[in-house]
Amino acid sequence: MKQTLIPWSSVHMALTMLALDPKGLGGIWARARSGPVRDHFTQDLARMPLPVQKLHPNTDDVTLFGGLDLTATLAKGSIVQSKGVLATPSTFVLTMAERTKSEFAARLSLTMDDIFASCLVALDESTEEEDGIPSGLADRLAFHFDFDGYHWADTTPLRIDAELLRNAKFFLPKVVIPDGVFATLVVLALKLGISSMRAPLMAAQVARLHAALSYRATVAEDDIKQAVQLVLAPRATQLPEVEQDEALDNDQPPAPPPEDDTQDDSGPTANDDLEIPAEILLDAVRAVLPADVLAQLATQKTTRAQTTGSGSGDAKKGNRRGRPLPARQGNLDSKNRIDLVATLRAAAPWQPIRRKLSPRGQDGPALLIAKSDIRTKRYESKSDRLLIFTVDASGSAAMTRLNEAKGAVELLLAQAYARRDHVALVSFRGDTADILLQPTRSLVQTKRQLAALPGGGGTPLASGIKAALELAFTARTKGMTPTIALLTDGRANIALDGSANRKDAASDAATLGQSVRSQNISAIVIDMGNRPERQLEALADSMNAPYIPLPRANAERLSTAVSVALDG
Repeated sequence: MKQTLIPWSSVHMALTMLALDPKGLGGIWARARSGPVRDHFTQDLARMPLPVQKLHPNTDDVTLFGGLDLTATLAKGSIVQSKGVLATPSTFVLTMAERTKSEFAARLSLTMDDIFASCLVALDESTEEEDGIPSGLADRLAFHFDFDGYHWADTTPLRIDAELLRNAKFFLPKVVIPDGVFATLVVLALKLGISSMRAPLMAAQVARLHAALSYRATVAEDDIKQAVQLVLAPRATQLPEVEQDEALDNDQPPAPPPEDDTQDDSGPTANDDLEIPAEILLDAVRAVLPADVLAQLATQKTTRAQTTGSGSGDAKKGNRRGRPLPARQGNLDSKNRIDLVATLRAAAPWQPIRRKLSPRGQDGPALLIAKSDIRTKRYESKSDRLLIFTVDASGSAAMTRLNEAKGAVELLLAQAYARRDHVALVSFRGDTADILLQPTRSLVQTKRQLAALPGGGGTPLASGIKAALELAFTARTKGMTPTIALLTDGRANIALDGSANRKDAASDAATLGQSVRSQNISAIVIDMGNRPERQLEALADSMNAPYIPLPRANAERLSTAVSVALDG
């Protein structure tokens, strides 16, 4: 979600602090698409004291953490271990960070918590509707920047004063934080919807670094405001009103009792109290992140948390095509492909022992390969996603809802070419449901089918869900990942057997909703009635699907709601 553009000098301040304490701050999560602004940012990284090394989300463990040097081991005849790139203190730039797998992020996070003496800059090219990098990795990076909206004219070259860094490093151990500052930052983080304790701890460290760079022995109000703007504001998911936070100051720990006047107070100590009104810190947050943006962000986070589907098709593992995965132990047969390098790496450490045990000794084969050494190749590919629009075409307002559905389908289909999505359309009215559009990516065919979409009659909601389920089962047999988008006002009045019985109609719909859940088919329920329908909300709960009330929604709002809910 976009931030208010902060001055580029604040970006330079963050880089300067990283140069001063890379391990304590972790690094930067930079949401930046390819362009002149990101180029300028990467040029600034090259001006920092630590050397720059690039990482890729698919970098293997041996390259990262070190391990057996296969070439040197085979040449020398004894085990030679190599050091990983993470062993050298550097500014590591993780390109295409939005593609980082949770396993890679977990291993990298453990290294950052343990022996990491460097900083990580995650360059994220994801869109605003996408999640970006894994949350565990983002939590360990003190600074979060979104460069969308910046222009080349907003940027300036980074100039790091080497003498300033030397003096600040000497001064930093002497900088003290007054009592109450930690409690203030923790309470403020909770008020902003930040649950991680790392955020206030990093904010406190940023305040100390800012004070050291300003040659102050005690953290002051300006230091804390800078820390709040750089660390807490970008993580905020809510922005309470100032009137609701008047008790923030009351959460401070009690001030220490007055000391004897004869006590030596020639220098600052950690017991010096610093009280900052909550209004000042909240104003600092508002200065970089508007309240309406925070409200939208909170809504999107809630929707994504409830969504069971992902923004793309299911991941499928195989041994023929797709993105390479780490090799694993396997059998050498017609179903598997051997990974020669991984096999040699697994066999190399055992060569001295195997030669001694071999009947032919040193005169035997150059390499002794055992069955347990065999490593096979693995790949991961994404299946196509099918978005099944299940539209209520009943009642006097049917034409309005159908027109909205038509526009939403066309808007989403325009994105399908880039996202490999397919679209299908199910309409239910009268006492039956019809599949009006089989899975397709053809915009021309979709418009032709949508043009003559009929409306009117009863609401056979259960029949609509049943038809969508059958379409989802068929799509799964073809390797697709189905998602059901149900658009209705929720007033089911036609049962599966065609009888006009509201109670049976609701029961049949709930039963089929549980089938959607048991089959692990992702879904979204959009209530397009003038008022939210409790029965429809209960149906969404039985389907384990997010419930979104959108009265009088137009095609653009409908398309946006579906995209946000399914791209989480």
